[in-house]
Amino acid sequence: MMSHAILHTVNQSPFTHSALEQCLCYTQECDAILLLENGVYAALLTHPLSDKLSGKKCYAIEADLQARGLLEQTLASHIQLINFTDFVGLTTQYKLVQSWY
Repeated sequence: MMSHAILHTVNQSPFTHSALEQCLCYTQECDAILLLENGVYAALLTHPLSDKLSGKKCYAIEADLQARGLLEQTLASHIQLINFTDFVGLTTQYKLVQSWY
C-alpha cells in the first residue's frame, strides 16, 4: 500500500462537468486518477485536459470506453486501460480512494 497516495476516481464527463478539473487541482505526484463511466471521455487524445493528465498515473476502464464507442478513437498514450479486476486491485494499492462526482 502506498503510504499517503490517493486513487482519484472520476465518473463524470469532462465535457459537461468540472469533476476532473477539480480533481487535478488536488492530485499529488504520488496519486493516480481512474476514469470510469462517462469520465472516460477524458482519455481521448483530443480532450483539452489531456496534457494535464500526461504527467499523472492515469487509468481508464476499457469496458466503459467500449460501451461508449471510444476504443476506435485515438486515446492519449499515457492512459493505461484496465478491467474491473484491475480496478479492485488499484483500490488495495492506495491508502484512500477519493470519488469525484
